[in-house]
Amino acid sequence: MNRYPLWKYILVAVALVFGLVYTLPNFFGESPAVQVSSAKVTLKVDDKTRERVAKTLQAAGIESNGLFLDSNGVKVRLPSADSQLQAKDLLEKQFNPDPSDPHYVVALNLLSSSPQWLTRLHALPMYLGLDLRGGVHFLLQVDMKGAATKRLDSISADLRSLLRDKTVRHAGITREGDRVVIRFRDNDTRSKARILLEDSQSDLLLADQGEGEDLKLVATLKPEAIKRIQEFAVRQNMTTLHNRINELGVAEPVIAQQGADRIVVQLPGVQDTAKAKDILGRTATLEIRMVDDTPGALEAAQAGQAPFGTEMYVERGGMALLVKKQVVLTGDRLTDAQPGFDNQTHEPAVHLTLDSAGARIFKDITRDNVGKRMAIVLIEKGKGEVVTAPVIRAEIGGGRVQISGRMSTMEANDTALLLRAGSLAAPMEIIEERAIGPSLGAENIQKGFHSTMWGFTAIAVFMIAYYALFGLVSVIALAANLLFLVALLSLLQATLTLPGIAAIALALGMAIDANVLINERIREELRNGSSPQAAIHTGYERAFGTILDSNITTLIAGVALLIFGSGPVRGFAVVHCLGILTSLFSAVVVSRAMINLFYGRRRKVESLAIGQVWKPGNTATAAVK
Repeated sequence: MNRYPLWKYILVAVALVFGLVYTLPNFFGESPAVQVSSAKVTLKVDDKTRERVAKTLQAAGIESNGLFLDSNGVKVRLPSADSQLQAKDLLEKQFNPDPSDPHYVVALNLLSSSPQWLTRLHALPMYLGLDLRGGVHFLLQVDMKGAATKRLDSISADLRSLLRDKTVRHAGITREGDRVVIRFRDNDTRSKARILLEDSQSDLLLADQGEGEDLKLVATLKPEAIKRIQEFAVRQNMTTLHNRINELGVAEPVIAQQGADRIVVQLPGVQDTAKAKDILGRTATLEIRMVDDTPGALEAAQAGQAPFGTEMYVERGGMALLVKKQVVLTGDRLTDAQPGFDNQTHEPAVHLTLDSAGARIFKDITRDNVGKRMAIVLIEKGKGEVVTAPVIRAEIGGGRVQISGRMSTMEANDTALLLRAGSLAAPMEIIEERAIGPSLGAENIQKGFHSTMWGFTAIAVFMIAYYALFGLVSVIALAANLLFLVALLSLLQATLTLPGIAAIALALGMAIDANVLINERIREELRNGSSPQAAIHTGYERAFGTILDSNITTLIAGVALLIFGSGPVRGFAVVHCLGILTSLFSAVVVSRAMINLFYGRRRKVESLAIGQVWKPGNTATAAVK
């Protein structure tokens, strides 16, 4: 009656071992580290960089506790904060001899101190939030007016190209504040242009102004178009921030929209605030320009006599390149960029998709420049880099563009990512900055740990005093529940914050409720005259329905918090929902497995160690022998 099959005991044992293994990494803490990553698109961090870092530290006599290369760059684990600062200063001087033009990002970091055998099992510690780990908090304001202005500048170029293609003559197109003004010399031409623009530019409101020979067609953005542009600007900026923060190697950064025009950025574990501000504040722009292949022009530029309207750049591989200053197309016209392969040569390539205006401009440029080279330039902090410079083989229409030649699969992936991320859709300004020191985070962890520990101790004392052996089993099941919960959070790489610790404490209090229901149900069966073995069986069976109902209703509330909440509320909800699921398993399966091991093998059980069983008629029968 009260015997589990062998596979159930094996399941419980495996679950406990699993919980122990994936909980362990959280007890090893973190060690100071330094990360070296690339600050330029054309510069890759590879094994040679790792060897260079190792030799630099070895020459200076700085010992490390581990040095490895991952997707974010080279990371060096160091024994102390002093050696961390020494290593950062040394690597900064070695890798960035010119501070005004840094080639690498050398940032302070924190890495897990877990043993390698746990890391190989993918047993990693939970990420800690800003309030527990320390770090920096930024609130950035997006310049919505700047986003609209940027769009109007783009529209001005589109209108100029459209009217030229349709042979509609005008006297000039200028942007004046928040409107675009097109001047005409006669009313018929203005009317023709108005009809054309109404068909092709649905985002514009058009109005006729002026008299005589000074006729104007004034275009302004519709309110719904302005709203759409501003929403896109915030989304695009958040995507770009994600890519930039990868350079710092931050685990689980928080990047969220606040209100209509603000973005919150939280970087747990970041110690170098100045470096974080520098990376977040970058303004990058993608531009497509033509390469000047005039014979002798490159040699003249290298001699210091560059032809008028050209600039010198360095192509991938270190080759010099002479690029015209005139911008043919900007990254704003790019809607998608995906890595792939050339259909004819099967070489790695990048496939680009342009919007309608960009497709039209690109078709004209490629038609007029077949056989010439076109450079894709990334402008950042006033300095440009040539990402790639392919040769135009034929006229390209339809808005589908392919970049191929002299690139590896990895380079194609990197180029596609860069082109997709693009630049900031609108300028941003840091309006609030807060730094939380690691000591304050450690204090929060200590307080949260103590509150959970004392809560667990109080529950354990009460349960053992009131339910004797069954109370002890309930306490062990509660400890298993805590083990499972922490292991799941670590396995899912969830971010633990102070609200999450509060949810863990709440989960303990709610989990013991299931064991109280089971124990009281067993007592009730004993009062009704059932044998001890029958009382155990019936108590667990009949209490399960009540436990399931109460947990499902609580789970519904937790899921609602998870769906509709944000920030700390979602963090609380994640731990709360996982705690409900682990408590069901531990309270019902783990506790009964222990009771079955203790009582199930006995043929005759005269009494149960479940505390005092009060029978009707004010007579007390001790159930403890």
